[in-house]
Amino acid sequence: MSSNDITSVLKEDRSFPPPSAFQQRALIGSMEEYDRLWTYAAEQPERFWAEQATTCLNWFKRWDRVLDWQLPHAKWFTGGKLNVSYNCLDRHLLTWRRNKAAIIWEGEPGDRRVLTYNDLHHEVCRAANMLKKQGIGSGDRVTIYMPLVPELAISMLACARIGAVHNVVFGGFSSEAIADRNRDSQARLIITADGGWRRGAIVPLKANVDAAMAKSPSVERVIVLKRTGWEVPMQAGRDLWWHDEMATVSANCQAEELDSEHPLFLLYTSGSTGKPKGILHTTAGYLLHATLTSQVVLDLKDDDTYWCTADVGWITGHSYVVYGPLANGATTVMYEGAPNFPDWGRLWEIIERNKVSVFYTAPTAIRACAREGSKWPKQRDLTSLRLLGSVGEPINPEAWMWYRDTIGGGRCPIIDTWWQTETGGMMITPLPGAMATVPGSATRPFFGVVPDIIDASGNSVPRGKGGFLVIRQPWPGMLRTIWGDDERYKTQYWSQAPGVYFTGDGARQDAAGNYWILGRIDDVINVAGHRLSTMEVESALVSHPSVAEAAVVGAPHELKGEGLHAFVLLEGSHRPSDSLMRDLMDHVVRQIGALARPESVRFAQALPKTRSGKIMRRLLRDIAAGRASVGDTTSLEDFSVLATLRANEDV
Repeated sequence: MSSNDITSVLKEDRSFPPPSAFQQRALIGSMEEYDRLWTYAAEQPERFWAEQATTCLNWFKRWDRVLDWQLPHAKWFTGGKLNVSYNCLDRHLLTWRRNKAAIIWEGEPGDRRVLTYNDLHHEVCRAANMLKKQGIGSGDRVTIYMPLVPELAISMLACARIGAVHNVVFGGFSSEAIADRNRDSQARLIITADGGWRRGAIVPLKANVDAAMAKSPSVERVIVLKRTGWEVPMQAGRDLWWHDEMATVSANCQAEELDSEHPLFLLYTSGSTGKPKGILHTTAGYLLHATLTSQVVLDLKDDDTYWCTADVGWITGHSYVVYGPLANGATTVMYEGAPNFPDWGRLWEIIERNKVSVFYTAPTAIRACAREGSKWPKQRDLTSLRLLGSVGEPINPEAWMWYRDTIGGGRCPIIDTWWQTETGGMMITPLPGAMATVPGSATRPFFGVVPDIIDASGNSVPRGKGGFLVIRQPWPGMLRTIWGDDERYKTQYWSQAPGVYFTGDGARQDAAGNYWILGRIDDVINVAGHRLSTMEVESALVSHPSVAEAAVVGAPHELKGEGLHAFVLLEGSHRPSDSLMRDLMDHVVRQIGALARPESVRFAQALPKTRSGKIMRRLLRDIAAGRASVGDTTSLEDFSVLATLRANEDV
């Protein structure tokens, strides 16, 4: 950790109390109730979580002990037996939800399917038997590399049903990324598709799997879903068609009674250096965290139609497209394609057609839509919406306000959620019926989450000061280790400060008690002795009427240590010019102060982003410093963006 604290410069005074009508129906409807429950969970965590586990989940056998905490390893609900698939499906079949829509799916070409809980249970049981027919059993790893179709969720739930450990690989990843994950997890089987649709073109999923198989010696079988009808080679003895195999198995498959700490899934995250990390989540604690946060933060009601736009290849898709919503008996929407295909009205068309009431998406999608203007959402009836959410990275206040006013019509609370692949579920987030929301702030910690902000010496910093965000108590959804590399787990998350989980993010807490996430510590810039958060400087730039999106990075500076370098995307009607560049520099000074004046402002047509929409500032730092990029780039969505920026074609 750096020897300096983080200087926080963003000022935001706007605040929006919960609408009274929303508050009256909310599960948690007042700050008094929130404060009482948060204090209870913090002071008596085992008692609190035991109560939640009793009411939220169905158990085959009750646990013997709520928490076994051997720093830095946690075991939750030891001795308990349950099954994730049973909690997401079977228990709903005993109620009126049996014939309720579980998944509403839309394909990019316009095809559509609705699966009730009964339908989904039927398909999951068949898929589980299909896996067992191929010799897959408890503890075996299964790689899933598919488009965003119902069969992806079905495959996950089928693995969970029999105790197999799924490893979902995002459908945009390359063959090399698939092979890396296969080798690290020692996967025995891959489930894929002939292809998937993305912006009107077919993504060659089966071809990528075929290329990966040469470097995946542990994989014995490949099961292929026919999604596009595109002709693909099928290797005899290895490759099997999904529809052929499903036709030969029964729709009866009892859910296995699994230990509370049985591995549920691996999910690989990319790092700046080294190989991707296989984050391990287990059964009971993860499911409880995903279930309770879905219920309380998303405020899910039986009459809601809920849509989280994340791909299931990311943790958001695991927790808040599949497991959390289905465990609550909700109706969850899945959409296969790009949000701007065939035009920028696609998201709003889907909301209007399905009467979506709870909408959860990423700041990068909000900013991209805002850049295109309000004409697209204004063509659609969005009055079904009652709650909006943001996930993936800090959202700047201007995008937050556009989201509130243009999409929510000024009537919908916004839950700006902070959490990580490693945390399993939401950690710092508004409870929309209880607390006032503030543009750009994740507000308060969830029940059982005890955060702190520390300096480089491990001491808590006073409110208003920026520092390093840590979590002081274990929570049920936390990762258990890095697959096959427990030493890396200990070093990366538990070695920076004694006894606390180190998030890798900077944060500050304001005078009102709200938390502000300042972005990754790697994205903090040391300017003349002041450590500035890139998020705050970016927010200042985006508050200028000409700027749609901005990324700010640091590069070595002879006098200051580091200088600020900005990459900006302009609103549609604005054009790059020297005068605009100077105006943007002056605007940052007016908003923040002279210490934050950028050394350069580069106008770009696109920014390098991961396939989940996060800006890869590490690569921009390399460009600003004039050096070659090294490290893991498997998650980069479009390599041509990087090449264009390096060639200065858009500067």
